[in-house]
Amino acid sequence: MRMWDVNPRRMCRKHLLGEHVEMHMFAACIRKGINLQGYLNNQLVELHNIKKRHDILAREIERRGYSHNSELVLGKKINAGYVDKKANLIELRRRCTDCMK
Repeated sequence: MRMWDVNPRRMCRKHLLGEHVEMHMFAACIRKGINLQGYLNNQLVELHNIKKRHDILAREIERRGYSHNSELVLGKKINAGYVDKKANLIELRRRCTDCMK
């Protein structure tokens, strides 16, 4: 799981929808009290921005004409984590030739 936190207009369909699912997975972990320290240590998520990021992704999903019907239920809000957007942009470009075209 990872929060890319790059402009979703630059992401391919696969990565856009994948990050959206992962925001739901992070939210479920928070609700269930699952430890996310490894994701925090590796700068893969900003827990305090999960809802905001989900909503940004959902708007892009709908802008592209895809259906979005999944409300994000976070439970409690936690202020922790940092995502290096610049490093993630480089990594996304490395991983996917469809992104960033």
